[in-house]
Amino acid sequence: MALDKICYVALLISGFLYVTVGDGVEFSRKAFPSNFVFGVASSAYQYEGGYIEDRKGLSNWDVFSHLPGKIADGKNGDIAADEYHRYKEDVEIMVEMGVDVYRFSIAWSRIFPQGSGEMNPLGVQYYNNLIDALLSKGIQPFVTLYHYDIPQTLEVQYGSWLNPQIIKDFANYAEACYRMFGDRVKYWTTFNEPNVFTLKGYSEGNYPPSRCSSPFGNCTAGNSSTEPYTVGHNVLRAHASAVDIYRRKYQGHQGGLIGIVISTEWYEPLTNAPEDADAADRILAFHNAWFLDPIVLGEYPPIMQKLVGKRMPKITEELRHKLHGSFDFLGLNYYSAFYARDASYFVNSPIRDFHRDSLTTLTAEKDGTLIGPLMYPPHMTSVPYGIEKVVDYIKNRYSNPLVFITESGFGNERNDNLPLLQVLNDTFRADCIENTLKYLSKTIRNGANVRGYFFWSLLDNFEWLFGYSSKFGMYHIDLKDELQRYPKLSAYWYRSFLKGNTAVHEEEFLREYVGRHEGNDNLT
Repeated sequence: MALDKICYVALLISGFLYVTVGDGVEFSRKAFPSNFVFGVASSAYQYEGGYIEDRKGLSNWDVFSHLPGKIADGKNGDIAADEYHRYKEDVEIMVEMGVDVYRFSIAWSRIFPQGSGEMNPLGVQYYNNLIDALLSKGIQPFVTLYHYDIPQTLEVQYGSWLNPQIIKDFANYAEACYRMFGDRVKYWTTFNEPNVFTLKGYSEGNYPPSRCSSPFGNCTAGNSSTEPYTVGHNVLRAHASAVDIYRRKYQGHQGGLIGIVISTEWYEPLTNAPEDADAADRILAFHNAWFLDPIVLGEYPPIMQKLVGKRMPKITEELRHKLHGSFDFLGLNYYSAFYARDASYFVNSPIRDFHRDSLTTLTAEKDGTLIGPLMYPPHMTSVPYGIEKVVDYIKNRYSNPLVFITESGFGNERNDNLPLLQVLNDTFRADCIENTLKYLSKTIRNGANVRGYFFWSLLDNFEWLFGYSSKFGMYHIDLKDELQRYPKLSAYWYRSFLKGNTAVHEEEFLREYVGRHEGNDNLT
């Protein structure tokens, strides 16, 4: 390794390798409780690939992503990050990084290609292999049963989440997973972000099954004013059934925990006006509490019941009994915050949907200034302090439940024309991790019962509507070179943090970087 080469690279990235602590106080893993776990997160469709391999059935996203005009870069998840074939390599990356847990999801259509009926032993074997590989390296699997992807046959047969039949099929799938993997999996979540896929699939229509109604979207079928609430209700019923089965038949001897993952955001009033403060409270209930209130308290948020009226399904006494307390922990995904502005004029609108029902509009800008650094996708901003606000909201509303931060991260736009070194120099992402963790440690010190943090994501992957144009990974995936994995600066930061250090040392980064890429003409 030539010293002059190291010095040349140092000139290019000088000033970007140390992530400042800000107030001068040392900040490391020691700022968190000894039983706190750190990990990275993924999902099946975004990572695995192998979309029709080894008897896997088609999922809704397999079909949707192949439709013209649906994905920003015109690509799909057929290969994704190819973790189906490279899981051993990715486990080794996690070992090198020093994580405690790996959050991933199971593809329902890989276990039951037709949604129910005959099980696919090859799909079962893949997840057995992944789980065993993780455990052999001391990494705990943290498994999500449903992360946006559903067997397409269930959509075709009976309309999936619009039909109560889905509750029985989901419960059967969940029980099969408990039975096959629960002896080794100690953390389960039933759903990832039901408050997202219900709206994007059934109100806005830009996720499968692309249902919506005018003027809220241009779909061939759907009703934006009613279907999101119907779908959400069926998801809650399915969650309650899956948790009930786990607790009655498996939890006692398997010893695991089960919960649900919700997308959370923080909302600040746009102005000091009382009506904007009320608007922020309303959208917090509509977005953050829609699914959590029924699970924790046994009922939908009162403001939602009032404003949605007869379109909001009723929770029966039988369902309330199953829902109330149907969690051991809550998973919170947090990325961003917005300003909330009163929109009470929507109350007189003859056409209503979820967004109008909240009588609130959102903006990321106030007096010409963004609430935080702009992320990619460009409608998102990074607001690290919001994680403290969200956790405190959950703590106060639900009597301080056990919480895991199941996703948090920072996205940027892919530009493969840049030299590799610039692609990997993601100081903005390292800053985002550090600042988010600082606010998280603060709320824990103030009594919040948070037990873990998962960064989204380990690898650049298929980011839903944005395809591969959006990058959230700590590892760059080279789409032009057989999906080779390259650690970014953020990966070095996270690794250093997890090993108890307070900074990424310039010499360490340079030596490792140049050593990995000796002879690479794209180095600079």
